Amino acid sequence: MLNRRKALTAVAAMPFAASADSPLRSRSAPELTDAAPAAPREFRAAWIATVANIDWPSKPGLSAERQQAECGALLDLAVRLKLNAVILQVRTSADALYESALEPWSEFLSGKQGQSPGYDPLAFWIIEAHRRGLELHAWFNPFRARQSSAKSVLSASHVSRSQPQWVKSYGDQLWIDPGEPAAAEHTLAVFQDVLQRYDIDAIHIDDYFYPYPVTQMDSPVDFPDEPSWQRYLQGGGQLARADWRRSNVDDLIARLHRLIHATKPWVRFGISPFGLPKPALRPAGIAGFSQYDQLFADVERWLHEGWLDYLAPQLYWPMAQQPQAFSVLLDYWNAQNRSGRHVWPGLFTSKVLAQSQAVSWPVAEIEAQIAMVRQRFPGSGHIHFSIAALAQNRRGLSHALQASSYGGSALVPATPWLEAGSPAAPQLELKPEGELLRLSLQPGPGKPVSRYALWLREGQAWRFIVLDAGELLLPRTGLSGLVASAIDRVGNEGPRIGLAID
Repeated sequence: MLNRRKALTAVAAMPFAASADSPLRSRSAPELTDAAPAAPREFRAAWIATVANIDWPSKPGLSAERQQAECGALLDLAVRLKLNAVILQVRTSADALYESALEPWSEFLSGKQGQSPGYDPLAFWIIEAHRRGLELHAWFNPFRARQSSAKSVLSASHVSRSQPQWVKSYGDQLWIDPGEPAAAEHTLAVFQDVLQRYDIDAIHIDDYFYPYPVTQMDSPVDFPDEPSWQRYLQGGGQLARADWRRSNVDDLIARLHRLIHATKPWVRFGISPFGLPKPALRPAGIAGFSQYDQLFADVERWLHEGWLDYLAPQLYWPMAQQPQAFSVLLDYWNAQNRSGRHVWPGLFTSKVLAQSQAVSWPVAEIEAQIAMVRQRFPGSGHIHFSIAALAQNRRGLSHALQASSYGGSALVPATPWLEAGSPAAPQLELKPEGELLRLSLQPGPGKPVSRYALWLREGQAWRFIVLDAGELLLPRTGLSGLVASAIDRVGNEGPRIGLAID
């Protein structure tokens, strides 16, 4: 976010010369503000998974400098693709990819849980993302305590050792029991700690509520929450066990929603659940796993109640797969959106595999899914899982998206229910600098500014740019005017100001 500065006097009418034989002048041009098109809006993001070193860092034990270089490369890729956000996993399994007094350092950084990588990764990612004009959404797993691929000895400060009564073995993982009230308090404290100390744009959680079921001898194994269940009954609880489990998750979602907006009202809350509806509401022909019955996640209720700011259902199937038809599911989740929140589906981009692997989605599948979201719900958005497929340019994926799907920049859709109003028009200064023009934008008085929208008129065509910083070098040739506006922390656009170049 840009720091609020003292208002500077605009130099919109100051004369300058492009060269000795081609003098140019700039002048205020209110008529341009109406001529410039509406700001393009679309959420374009990629998940960056740190668990098991899926996306970053490429392996545990790298130096701080190497980890930071890999971070920069991924963020530069996001900029080249004209994405506008990244969703970074910062808590994989009751651990931390940031400096924390509540939980130990993640083993996926150093190879040893509890060992510092020598810097604060989340702080570094935030600075570098914002410097490039990208939002940083912090992604948490609320209940998993140890992931299947973990190798490190558990730290003494890990919840499984400091509070073993909260943690259950389930399959080859450890899991925090959502029915333990003190464990829920601890999880909420983790969220609040990050909210208070880091300049994140959103809190994001995925589909791991109660764990995905495991089987033994072809029979399902029930989650071992008997102690917390019995305490609930002894305290007078009347719900059936499945309903009680859902109420535990519902309570965390509702409380986290309130906590986020009480702490920093502009920070959004996003949830990325499994993509299939509850059985009672499924459209004809849709079949498969029930998160309502197995993960105890009543996602439809959360969306109806408005307990989130965006829903990113994982629509991880090809368009031709009828039991999980992409178009039907996309329409379903949008139809459930009674509170008018954002719905930005997750795409299984990592199903595009390397050229050497025969069983792969075609690049055209991802392009077609993006096109369908745009056609059905203009101005919404989508998220790629995960950035690895883009970074590796599998089967020319990134090049194809640059050429077809991401021809221009876009602002993140506004979230006006979080903050009303808009920032003042920016103040402009345009100066010659050699063969270029230096444009400086300063925020007007009042509401803080997070970024700027800029339209460049080149002949009769307009080119749109999103700026995080208030300074840009522009080519002189062909530039006949520009329009700029300021954007606040939740995406509200302020009044525009126009400048003609004669």
